[in-house]
Amino acid sequence: MESDDLRRMRLDYETGGIDASTFPDDPLAQFDRWFADAVAAQIEEPNAVVVSTVDGDGQPWSRYVLLKGLDPRGFSFYSNYGSNKSRDLAAQPKAALTFGWLELHRQVNVAGAIERVDPSESDDYWSVRARGSQLGAWASDQSRPVASRDQLLAAYSSMEERYPDGPIPRPPHWGGWRLIPHTVEFWQGRRNRLHDRLRYVRSATPDTPDGIWELVRLSP
Repeated sequence: MESDDLRRMRLDYETGGIDASTFPDDPLAQFDRWFADAVAAQIEEPNAVVVSTVDGDGQPWSRYVLLKGLDPRGFSFYSNYGSNKSRDLAAQPKAALTFGWLELHRQVNVAGAIERVDPSESDDYWSVRARGSQLGAWASDQSRPVASRDQLLAAYSSMEERYPDGPIPRPPHWGGWRLIPHTVEFWQGRRNRLHDRLRYVRSATPDTPDGIWELVRLSP
């Protein structure tokens, strides 16, 4: 593609704006509203989210995962604990999430601290995973080099033989992470690139050690 073609690629967003007076005190309640809109719009995999981490050399990395839990504590997703992302999170327990519902001209950016979910929560989610995905979690040494796809498929076949039927136990190296948000920003595309950006920021006080949410409007 010619660079001039890229320079000319643009879409002028015609969607309506967002009114801060309609936003609830809790950003997770507002996230629920927008997530419901994305589901109603039949966006493919509305729970797909980009997770950004930083490695030991200070190099940022981003990749898609699927959001699998949301409650007052935060946003949860699952991974191999030996993967690159998990090793980054273990060494630097902070991360950012980006949800992009482009058909609605919306995105949500979340930043905060990271913790492992309780093993019982990982067990609960593991129990509803597709059997093939469970076998794949055992077969894949995630993020590590593999000689060929044939070697990967052979490892999967070995797991099929090991667990021909019945429940498959959760691997000890696989489980969940939870992002505990301190910032949640809602972005709505508008005409002339004068987008709406409303950001919740959680600040602690002596009377509210868990923090209170403040909502501010940012310039686009």
